[in-house]
This record gives sequence, structure tokens and C-alpha cells, in this order.
Amino acid sequence: MRNAQRITKIHLPVSEQDIPFVIGIVSADPDYRLSLKLNKKLAISLKNSDPVEFQADDGKKILFSRFSDSSGAHDLHFQLISNRLEKNFMLKKLKNIDYLLLLNNPAKDFSREKVMSQLREIDSITGVFNIEIKTLNDKNLKYLI
Repeated sequence: MRNAQRITKIHLPVSEQDIPFVIGIVSADPDYRLSLKLNKKLAISLKNSDPVEFQADDGKKILFSRFSDSSGAHDLHFQLISNRLEKNFMLKKLKNIDYLLLLNNPAKDFSREKVMSQLREIDSITGVFNIEIKTLNDKNLKYLI
């Protein structure tokens, strides 16, 4: 008989820092132009990265643009993800939101309100919303976390 290897399941605890802060942005700007404005205003370095990819209900492959800041200059990791692609939406319950700004690994002294107020100062942004990811029930949410 062979020695059967035992599979051990390890459950990793999820802390509050593992769940990103999500800010919804309404803007008519294209994603590249909005990322440049965010770079200037928030002093970050968003760059085009691999898109968020999933299959729609009809089996069609959909790619939503993503810009990430991985400069490591600060503790935060920013991602700007498009929520809209023609008539498709990543998070269907947020059809009025054009972009999602994810903030991962916030420091203890991080102020979401400060970032939101800085976003409101950008002229091409018409709306900024705090999105509670814990209360959002959408099947595509797994692609963000």
C-alpha cells in the first residue's frame, strides 16, 4: 500500500485590513485621463495593468480596465477599475458608478474622508461615493478582492 498523503486545510483569518476600501467615482473622463488626474491629486503612480477578466452571463469574455499603483512609496495600494464597458457592468448593482477606486492595506492613520474630499476637488469627477463592500451582494465582487 502506498502512503496516502493527508490534505491539511489551513484557514487564514481575514482581518479588516484584508478587505479593501472601495470608493465609487462618477466621471465622463476615459480611464487613462482619470488615472493621470488621480496621480496628480493623490500623489500616486497609477499605471495600466492587467485588466479584470470574467465571463458574462451569455458566455462572452469581458475585460474591464485596471490601473494599479505598486510603487511601494506608501503603505496604501491603489487600484482604479472601470465598472462599465459598453452595456456591461462589473458590479451590476452599481450601474451609476463609472469607476471603482480600491485602497488596500490602509495604515492606522488613514482617512478615507480625506481621499474622498481630494477626489471631489477634481473638476471632471461629478460624484464620489463610499461603498461598503461588506453589504454589497454581487457575484462579480470576487474579482475585486
